[in-house]
Amino acid sequence: MDLYAENILEHYRHPHYKKEIENPNIEHEEINHACGDVLSVQIKFKDGKIESIGWDGTGCAISQAGMSILSDELIGMKTEDVLELKKKDIYIMLGVPIGPRRYKCALLCLHTVKNTIRKIEELEPQGWLDTVEIEDDSIDN
Repeated sequence: MDLYAENILEHYRHPHYKKEIENPNIEHEEINHACGDVLSVQIKFKDGKIESIGWDGTGCAISQAGMSILSDELIGMKTEDVLELKKKDIYIMLGVPIGPRRYKCALLCLHTVKNTIRKIEELEPQGWLDTVEIEDDSIDN
């Protein structure tokens, strides 16, 4: 088996930070309606940085491992740096090719974390088109 695929399975079987945290500043849940995967995130901030994170969820190995892998990266990050993360950053972290049927699974972690931060900063939630970085050109300007 491919080393990166094994890493995904390891994070799926033994996820990091999959727990409740005490006194989170914010919590938020997102659902991938295409397949039913769910992620719920709790974050505690200190001095504009993520001090601790906890999460729970159900779904495929990609969505659950993605949240585990992303959680490892988030501790100590400034909120503005988290909001600057792109889909390519998640794809690099995952280390496996992501096909068109699985991109929402892979990006559910990013979508959930960004919207958790946007919620505490009293910003509108980010839509899926922004998360997956697809422009909606169906509307003429």
